[in-house]
Amino acid sequence: MRIAAHLFKMVKDNVVEGVFAINKPIGMSSAQVIRDCQNYFNPSAVFAPLLEQEKAARDRESKYQQKRRGKMKRDLRVKMGHGGTLDPLATGVLILGVGKGTKSLQNFLTCTKTYETVVLFGASTDTYDRVGRIIKKGNYEDVTRSACEKALEGFRGHFKQMPPLYSALKMEGKPLYEYAREGKPIPREIATRDVDVTELELVEWYEPGTHSHRWPSDEAEETEKNLVDSVWRLAKKQTDGNEAAETQTPEQKEAETKALADHQSKKREADERVDGLVSEEQHSTKRRKVVEKATTGTLMSGAVGDLPPVGKGSNLLPPPPAADAPPPWEGKGPPAARIRMTVTSGFYVRSLCHDLGEKLGCGAMMAELVRSRQGDFVLNSENCLEYTDLTMGEDVWGPKVVNMLNLWTYKTTEALGTKTAVAAGAPPTPVAKTEDAAIKPENEKMKSVPEAIPDAVAAQPGIEAESAVSVNGRDETNVPVDAVKEEQDASTEAKMELN
Repeated sequence: MRIAAHLFKMVKDNVVEGVFAINKPIGMSSAQVIRDCQNYFNPSAVFAPLLEQEKAARDRESKYQQKRRGKMKRDLRVKMGHGGTLDPLATGVLILGVGKGTKSLQNFLTCTKTYETVVLFGASTDTYDRVGRIIKKGNYEDVTRSACEKALEGFRGHFKQMPPLYSALKMEGKPLYEYAREGKPIPREIATRDVDVTELELVEWYEPGTHSHRWPSDEAEETEKNLVDSVWRLAKKQTDGNEAAETQTPEQKEAETKALADHQSKKREADERVDGLVSEEQHSTKRRKVVEKATTGTLMSGAVGDLPPVGKGSNLLPPPPAADAPPPWEGKGPPAARIRMTVTSGFYVRSLCHDLGEKLGCGAMMAELVRSRQGDFVLNSENCLEYTDLTMGEDVWGPKVVNMLNLWTYKTTEALGTKTAVAAGAPPTPVAKTEDAAIKPENEKMKSVPEAIPDAVAAQPGIEAESAVSVNGRDETNVPVDAVKEEQDASTEAKMELN
């Protein structure tokens, strides 16, 4: 008897739902992971009872309720959501809720997380990562491991962190760089966030010429560089608490004024061309749609540059450079560092990478990001599914997902002091797991001191492209890619969008 058929008998009269985690692949948005899971879950034997239950509930709805249900919500599919997005550049733990488990997702926005990131020194980008455009380069000859470790001391404990500025922040619905472009003052102070870094460790140091990480090949135009730099200077003045902390030289002021004037001139010309096209074809619906398609869109994470390709979110990263492509520097190039950290809600890993480079005076960007833990969910453990298991069929992912959901339900009901049975009966049996040496200490820690899931926690601003709770994959990450961040705007307020 096939495993899927056996599973169907096990859960035939039981609804399987709850919370589990999946190892998100690089390049994919968090919303796309949900859509892919639904494609496998919808026709499965495991989730047939859940869909039958949903169908029965809809049959009992009044005509008014049915009419109010949007077109997207009329599709009968496994209700799913995630507990905070992961940037497309990132891999690792993405928490997913199924059925009633989606109601618990907002709780995971406020738990602690553990990340590993690779910081590449020598240049800064508009998005603070390797897929943005270079804003400035710095001298990295004196950047050593000891200098980096000393600089990291200022990022431990409790402090106020400035979110990614040029690409992420908005005031009154307008990105900060738009105020700079228009020459208008920012309406109020840039909001910093109270964050805690409970653990911060330099795990590995890569000397120049010993790693394969690269800066992006694209550089921002001088106009954009000046705009970004003006926002960064403003943030630094605010952080220092001294408006005169940094002043521009006359040459810098003249260059920025000229760059802004050039930009405004080009922008007016482009607007006039678009207006002419729209006016000329105002009686042709088809042509008007073409113009709108060519002139509208959303920048991923507000990054400087062209719009991302239109797609579902399966591959949001630019292709890597060719193997024989020369590096974007002379000589051996800059050093890099692998850093592991455990942080609280609201923390931006990319901001730490950028700020570390500023502190060392050379610039830096995030080259890699892995979330190895979020709350009780740990990479390569019994409650984190490998994405590749989905492609192997229900015989492979079915028993694992059922066990993970039962494990979460059992722990949750036990914590609440109830004796509610899990979907398939008795407490779940352990699933064989493989330990990752890089996160084994975290696994051991989680076994001995499980993190309690709060009953109700107000949703907090998201972190590292972890901006919102998504249900049924209807939100797209605001990505630079970030991302872009999973992932790729970036709204940073948590929402629950129920089915």
